[in-house]
Amino acid sequence: MAGALIQTTDLVKEYLVGEQTVSALRGVSVSIRENEFVAVMGPSGSGKSTFMNLIGCLDSPTRGEYVLAGERISSLSGDALAAIRNKRIGFVFQQFNLLPRTTALDNVELPLLYGGVPAAERHERAKRRLIEVGLAERMDHNPAQLSGGQQQRVAIARALINDPVLILADEPTGALDSRTSLEVMALLQKLNRDGMTVVIVTHEQDIATFAQRNIHFLDGRVVEDHPVRNVSDAEALLHQARTPETVT
Repeated sequence: MAGALIQTTDLVKEYLVGEQTVSALRGVSVSIRENEFVAVMGPSGSGKSTFMNLIGCLDSPTRGEYVLAGERISSLSGDALAAIRNKRIGFVFQQFNLLPRTTALDNVELPLLYGGVPAAERHERAKRRLIEVGLAERMDHNPAQLSGGQQQRVAIARALINDPVLILADEPTGALDSRTSLEVMALLQKLNRDGMTVVIVTHEQDIATFAQRNIHFLDGRVVEDHPVRNVSDAEALLHQARTPETVT
């Protein structure tokens, strides 16, 4: 069995709103193994997005400990957190966050540009990732020339460009129709089968069935954490949708 990639212990996050302290997380202890596919769920205000921000090194906890790939993250400086985000974590967002007047290839290259990678290497790595997500024929298209599903594939290719150990996806199908959502989930399942650890935040129960495990948050606490008994196969569902029913 793979070891723990993410380990949180009594994680607390508090915000000061005026003179009042608001507790967004109240002692969350979670372990996520390498090569798991986990869906984090809960209503608005439950703490799931705060949890995602903390494990994504976008914020620091008020108290508690977070260990990522054996490294204690909880007390790192802002610059150190930025380095972790850039090298170890790939982010996928609901609204894609692509530069509108920039080609798919250039959008995928962007993290490498910030990292000072030479142009020739940037181009080659970005091309490989776009081919991997099925966009070999769309590299020179800008976002306005791509469908929603294709834009999300560009975003996933960009998330993969630095060879992260973890993909964090925040409502990755929230802006997509049902068929396109299946295509994106099929891609995330393939990445997981190939060894990637994937954690998604979703409020959609049908999307959560594509994960191997569901963690439910409520009022800043984990209230349920269970394996998915019958994991949905997105690629199989897509195949069924493509195959016309036989009429007898």
